Amino acid sequence: MALEGKKIVLGICGSISAYKAAELTRLFIKKNAEVQIIMTEEAKAFISPLTLSTLSKRPVLSHYYDKESGEWNNHVKIAAWADVLLIAPITAHTLGKLAHGLCDTLLEAVYLSCTCPVVLSPAMDLDMWKHAATQQNIQKLNHYGNFVIPPDRGELASGLSGEGRLPEPEKIRDFIKNIFLKTASFKGKKVLVTAGPTYEPLDPVRFIGNHSSGKMGYAIAKNLQKRGADVTLISGPTSLNPIDTVETLSVTTAEEMYKAVEKRFTKADITIMSAAVADYTPKVNADHKIKKEEASLSLELVKTKDILAEMGKRKKKNQLLIGFALETQNAIENAKAKLKRKNLDLIVLNTLEDEGAGFGYDTNQVTILDKEGEIQNFPIKSKDDVANDLLDILEKRL
Repeated sequence: MALEGKKIVLGICGSISAYKAAELTRLFIKKNAEVQIIMTEEAKAFISPLTLSTLSKRPVLSHYYDKESGEWNNHVKIAAWADVLLIAPITAHTLGKLAHGLCDTLLEAVYLSCTCPVVLSPAMDLDMWKHAATQQNIQKLNHYGNFVIPPDRGELASGLSGEGRLPEPEKIRDFIKNIFLKTASFKGKKVLVTAGPTYEPLDPVRFIGNHSSGKMGYAIAKNLQKRGADVTLISGPTSLNPIDTVETLSVTTAEEMYKAVEKRFTKADITIMSAAVADYTPKVNADHKIKKEEASLSLELVKTKDILAEMGKRKKKNQLLIGFALETQNAIENAKAKLKRKNLDLIVLNTLEDEGAGFGYDTNQVTILDKEGEIQNFPIKSKDDVANDLLDILEKRL
């Protein structure tokens, strides 16, 4: 039922695995989806457009206009028609062009015009897939909000064996089906997310801060947006790029973050507080740069507002509040205490004792505890995968 009536634009690039597009098209049509195929010129060397037009019951498109009739294939109209754009297979060449916004084919023009979910299924040789340039392009495309289906392992056309195979058509079909299910799972929900550090000023040039990169909170916000949520991201200072279609508010200090959260909390169905907010701030912020004149310097610090605890006091029954805890000792006990003390529904625990977890990494290893006493442990994963594990748990509570 998830695919019935859905409009799928299927892009096909020049890869030996393009032959699988015929079966993939058949599987979509069998589920009563509509399929419009766009091929690159190189793809035609691997599979006939006639085969695909027969299966899809639509003319296969390749160019901006038909050279014989002069009819224009309107890329904006095609993108607006689509419920999803799937490019399978997508080559290293096209991955690179999409990652850098290059556009000299109809398929790339449709991609740049899409507001619907975009799914990319790479297929290439092992060394090409593993190359740093390809992986960097994948990271960019993930950051743009695209879904990437990792290639399967197995025997490759080159004779090598490893990652690079296009997944079987049934697996791609099921991925698309799940996209339609997931993109509706948070639809209509307002979600407030905090991310990054806060900087507490000492004087005009110095501050007290921490090593938070904001990557975890940005991954949560991005994947919430993919699942249909109306997301507001309140971010401390980071070097991360804004997320397309996610409202992002930039703050610097703990007080600024408190005011931003307080203003928006009552309208949020879900609030996820992943920011590393300073616990203390200097009592005095000097008007001028503090000179290095004395052998030592004493600073008086005062507590900042506990944003998570304050929102826990205000939380209504129909709201979910999720906190994060970074611990260095007695991790589970401290997380349980924080969960109860601050009236949270869930708490995401990680510890600096785990290699690859904590500030600055692209990976994290977490334990998620809920107020009913359930504890779920997860292995080390990318922060995107950690975000989706958390959202899967939240889905069950909606």
